[in-house]
Amino acid sequence: MGAGMAQLEGYYFSAALSCTFLVSCLLFSAFSRALREPYMDEIFHLPQAQRYCEGHFSLSQWDPMITTLPGLYLLSVGVVKPASWIFGWSEHVVCSIGMLRFVNLLFSVGNFYLLYLLLRKVQPRHKASSCIQRILSTLTLAIFPTLYFFNFLYYTEAGSMFFTLFAYLMCLYGNHKTSALLGFCGFMFRQTNIIWAIFCAGNVIAQKLTEAWKTELQKKKEERPTPIKGPFSEFRKILQFLLAYSMSFKNLSMLLLLTWPYILLMFLFCAFVAVNGGIVIGDRSSHEACLHFPQLFYFFSFTLFFSFPHLLSLNKIRAFLCLVWKRRIQFFVITLVSIFLVWKFTYAHKYLLADNRHYTFYVWKRVFQRYEIVKYLLVPVYIFAGWSIADSLKSKSIFWNLMFFICLFTVTVPQKLLEFRYFILPYVIYRLNIPLPPTSRLVCELGCYAIVNFLTFYIFLNKTFQWPNSQDIQRFMW
Repeated sequence: MGAGMAQLEGYYFSAALSCTFLVSCLLFSAFSRALREPYMDEIFHLPQAQRYCEGHFSLSQWDPMITTLPGLYLLSVGVVKPASWIFGWSEHVVCSIGMLRFVNLLFSVGNFYLLYLLLRKVQPRHKASSCIQRILSTLTLAIFPTLYFFNFLYYTEAGSMFFTLFAYLMCLYGNHKTSALLGFCGFMFRQTNIIWAIFCAGNVIAQKLTEAWKTELQKKKEERPTPIKGPFSEFRKILQFLLAYSMSFKNLSMLLLLTWPYILLMFLFCAFVAVNGGIVIGDRSSHEACLHFPQLFYFFSFTLFFSFPHLLSLNKIRAFLCLVWKRRIQFFVITLVSIFLVWKFTYAHKYLLADNRHYTFYVWKRVFQRYEIVKYLLVPVYIFAGWSIADSLKSKSIFWNLMFFICLFTVTVPQKLLEFRYFILPYVIYRLNIPLPPTSRLVCELGCYAIVNFLTFYIFLNKTFQWPNSQDIQRFMW
């Protein structure tokens, strides 16, 4: 029976992957016909990749407007160049816009497979129904609208996702040297991916802390100590445990032996920042770090929107309101702090205000800029979204949650520019780690993603416009 179910799951997986790739190829063809020239950030990425493809690797050939490391271009050359040797294609063909964009389509196939493997590893396999749920979850995440759209343009998203997911998978299998190496590859695609390499180390630490914490709780249960009462009693217990754990040389040496590949990677990153004078290369004027705390709130809203079948229900709202009433003083303080953060730390990047090709331009203009009070009225929504996300992760240990939210904070808050692309990786990692939802919710989620993708592609390909001072065709995108 088990072997039969495994074989059936293999058929389902193959069918889902094949259908997704077929649809992607048709969409890729439509994109290629509509976009003969580089679009948006491709005007920097594509010429740079073509220079690498022609063998021009010197720093004098580097475009100073590019702010990411050359991982995408180096890997693209490694993929397309052998085609010229094997098939005898000319350099003009293998270094063409279409061939370079196709590299991301290949990454999307790898991402599909990695998402499936991660779901098999992260989610317990004890139900016959979980086979369908895993396939549906894989398919849903593979066509996650913000990620799926960039599979058809020469952006860093698909490759960045591939190496980060691969590093996470290797970490879960305990192959930490390979995980750190893949984390370095992810860093070469986008510097902020170093945070997710640290998350892999945090995952190891959280696992060991959870084991020790369970042992500690078992001891206390046997000793029957006098319970400590108060709203922060659990927090105090965990803090005392962490302090005692970190004071043990045996514990620290064990963690060091497990995580040294990630520590080495972190040292390499620090050396890069010291030599480079910052995390950004090239044009730094538009990518200055700041404390943009509302980015965390935007991520919560973004996650609530795209995971609404799992995070939004009458029961969830009712449970949240009951909790608010029960702990009204704590929630009152949280609300005041959130309002203060929105008041003092909301930034509007010049690109957000000027570039009307991005959906975020219209979100900002029609929601946040219309009335000043709107950004404060949304605070209860942010709090509910944050609570709902944390509640959906309650199956994970407190230490895993701590590592995840620290990494989430580090990867979002320093970004001044509100751009949905920055939320893709934390969203996917979050979504992989919630318990497998019921099939009905997954079908609903998949259907919604398909509709959003259809509308996004239709608008991008058909609803074009022109700026008054330019003859170039402009398109709406994420």
